[in-house]
Amino acid sequence: MIPDPPKKLSVLFILELLKKETNAEHHLTQSDIVRLLAQRYHMEVERKSVARNIEDLIEAGYDIVHENGYYMDSRDFEYSELRLIIDSVLFSKNIPRQQCKKLITKLTELTDRYFHVRVRHISTMPTQTTDNKQIFYTIEMLDEAISEGKKASFWYNEYRSDKKLHRKRDARYVVNPYQIAATNGRYYLICCTDHHDNIAHYRLDHMEDVRIEEEKAKPITEIPGNENGLDLPRHMAEHIYMFSGESRRVIFRAKLSAVDQIIDWFGSEVAFFNETEDTVDVSVRVNESAMFCWLMQYGLSCEVLSPESLRSRVRDAVNEMAKRYNREEERKTAARLKE
Repeated sequence: MIPDPPKKLSVLFILELLKKETNAEHHLTQSDIVRLLAQRYHMEVERKSVARNIEDLIEAGYDIVHENGYYMDSRDFEYSELRLIIDSVLFSKNIPRQQCKKLITKLTELTDRYFHVRVRHISTMPTQTTDNKQIFYTIEMLDEAISEGKKASFWYNEYRSDKKLHRKRDARYVVNPYQIAATNGRYYLICCTDHHDNIAHYRLDHMEDVRIEEEKAKPITEIPGNENGLDLPRHMAEHIYMFSGESRRVIFRAKLSAVDQIIDWFGSEVAFFNETEDTVDVSVRVNESAMFCWLMQYGLSCEVLSPESLRSRVRDAVNEMAKRYNREEERKTAARLKE
């Protein structure tokens, strides 16, 4: 706090009070503002000076209402908008817990003090967050590399049985970065290497020591299938689990009750045909490995029609699960008979 602040700062302090202490349900009278200026800012101001400063703020464009006192009627963020942003932070798996708390504290400072009671659910933050403390630095460096059209390099890590991150190889990864995308609670870098002609994805929370290289990045238009640039919505729909590799056309039969989930996952570009009372055939363009993982979740509602390679892969996986289930049931039966 500035000791004995000059009177010309009073307009800034009044604005701060209105932002923090008022809303449509909580107003401040001129007397309240005079008292708070003295208590918090050690500033003696007359009531007529308060009124004049508020008039100046209104002329400057601030939405201040005079009704049984003064209150700030609109802000940069509505409560609902801040709740949405904070919930996104809360359930992000990319941000370490302590950084998550600091970020939420900063977000709550963007509105009045009465908003704090609405974020008590901070205690529900997931425990499965990243251990990588460099996530914000990583985002900043990759953003800069993409903006400047330069290559980026980094160490890439993976979890092992000790539940800690270890370097995947004894050499830095060098990539041509194109876009940062968020999906399934994680941030991914969409990029490619000079040794491959396809798009790759790397998790940002597994990166370490990101550097911007001097060499210019290879344009994405030189990558087959991206001659017109990266179509991000299409790319994300085709790579629902961010597996690398080419996409292909997959046709499967699904129960009508699964249509809502199918659109949620694959977007509005999905095609439906041959609809009956119970089922509908679905055509999507998607990464085959990602589709296999999706089918392992929703396989009871779907049957792969093509390609045959995916149909066989799903059939083999289901048969193997059935064998394991039968073996486990036989083991339990044998154990009961011995009792």
